[in-house]
Amino acid sequence: MTTFSAVVTTGIYCRPGCGAKPLAENVKTFELAAEAEAAGFRACLRCRPYRVAGPVGADAPELVCRAVQLIIAGALDTGTEAALGERLAVSPRHLRRLFHDHLGVTPDQLARSRRAHFARRLLDDSDLTVADVAFASGFGSLRQFNRDMKLVFRASPVELRNRRRRADRLAADGGLAMRLPFAPPLHWDALSTFLGERAVPGVESVLDGVYRRTISLDGEAGVIEVRRGGDDHLLLIAHMPFWEGLIHVVDRVGRMFGVDADTAPAEAALCDDPVLGPLLRARPGVRVPGAWGSFEIAVEALLSQRCARPQVRRQLAALVEAAGTAVPGLEDGLTHLFPSAETLAHADLAGVLPATTAKTVRGFAAAVAADETLLDGGASLAEFTAALTALPGLGECAAQQIALRLGYADAFPGADRTICTTLLANDILDDSDGLATAWHPWRAFAATHLIAAGVPTLAA
Repeated sequence: MTTFSAVVTTGIYCRPGCGAKPLAENVKTFELAAEAEAAGFRACLRCRPYRVAGPVGADAPELVCRAVQLIIAGALDTGTEAALGERLAVSPRHLRRLFHDHLGVTPDQLARSRRAHFARRLLDDSDLTVADVAFASGFGSLRQFNRDMKLVFRASPVELRNRRRRADRLAADGGLAMRLPFAPPLHWDALSTFLGERAVPGVESVLDGVYRRTISLDGEAGVIEVRRGGDDHLLLIAHMPFWEGLIHVVDRVGRMFGVDADTAPAEAALCDDPVLGPLLRARPGVRVPGAWGSFEIAVEALLSQRCARPQVRRQLAALVEAAGTAVPGLEDGLTHLFPSAETLAHADLAGVLPATTAKTVRGFAAAVAADETLLDGGASLAEFTAALTALPGLGECAAQQIALRLGYADAFPGADRTICTTLLANDILDDSDGLATAWHPWRAFAATHLIAAGVPTLAA
């Protein structure tokens, strides 16, 4: 985990590796940049800690981690701490106390810091106007934007734009380019292969090491592409109909590729395991893959219960062709937006899917359309999987697959075909769920390594 060093005599905080050499007695450490800012420190102009990726609350209780994910998804852009607490079934006072005890900040302070840091990156990297930067970063008004930037960085947005370095600016043909920083290593081949194996035809593609997909923003179509950028960052190029809310697009992409993940605790816990130890050493930097759309990967998991992957791809292609929104003029096989839950709940899938499968998909879509919290990741793992398996036709392995992609660290789809293949290759014939008890609470990380080892193209 990144530890930020703050110098009490200068009022500045730095990231690890900064060239500043303060006296040890003058240094305080913080796990979060937001925590240092809440204590009154400002970001160093030399090492620019706002450009560093880092996990938020990885070691905190599950409820705090769930709250952080909801904040990252925008729960406090227009909502309140009281509404967030109600969503998590706790009082706002208790939620603030948990955040203070485990993160050193309030939920509002964390949200403000994330927005300000993202805006600072846009001011550095892009040529967006100051107004576009404000709304792209989730601020509700220019007045709020100016106030918070001065509070966090002690300078106005215009002053910060004038300070950017020549090498910061990124240019992309027809799109907005952004760096997605990560703490090395990151196994790009493992991530891109995992996503490529599960790419929805017409919606996603992985070609020549570049991941591309269509996205929907308030009903308008856009395209994102992600590729390896350097030793410490991926490169995102976004083609969007408007820039408002860009921060959430970037956050969702970041979660897909695990750029903020802190894998050190899981690696330390599993490095001596007789099964996982060799896999970790063979593929350093493997991250648990996330998902762009929770409903999309849930449908894929549901179909995977009954069919091998080639047939699942054919079914997904037919589903997208029949119910997805066409997006003309794109390249690399991208043709449609994935249909929404509301659309699939009422779609005529006769001839698209087998009758029983079509009924299950429509029923699942109707449940998601009726309850927007079903797939939002706000529940505990046990509550989440129980809610999914209560739906007709959705089994435990599929629920665990969905949970893994949505960021539940202890999710483990033990009946996954690739996981079973890898365990058999290691002469393990016992029940994989029982074996995985020793891998708690890092079973999603363990499952990802087992899946990576079972795909020939990932051989390191």
